[in-house]
Amino acid sequence: MKKANRIKRNEDFQTIFKHGHSTANRQFVIYSYPKKNQAHFRVGLSVSKKLGDAHLRNYIKRCLRHVMMEFDANQLIKHDVDIVIIARNPAATMTYHEMKSSLEHVLKLAKVYQHRSK
Repeated sequence: MKKANRIKRNEDFQTIFKHGHSTANRQFVIYSYPKKNQAHFRVGLSVSKKLGDAHLRNYIKRCLRHVMMEFDANQLIKHDVDIVIIARNPAATMTYHEMKSSLEHVLKLAKVYQHRSK
């Protein structure tokens, strides 16, 4: 995922938490905040220290970035939205494919995932 498509500033996170809509399943919480006239969606990740050591948290973030990169390549995410993904405890024991499936599920619930038929 390109760095320009990441949410890094605390002010942006706080705006999304305050004004965005939250959706959750057992593994992830998604905050989505619509932004008009935005050319590309942006993603922020939050993985708590409660989930494990730095190695595990970085692994979870790398997996989530890669999943979002795949969704982006297939144009499956709406482009005019900011998304914050918060990993919950079960995410620490999931494989990449389980994370992808779970994230797809919660993004569909949040109505930011758009299925493209071929």
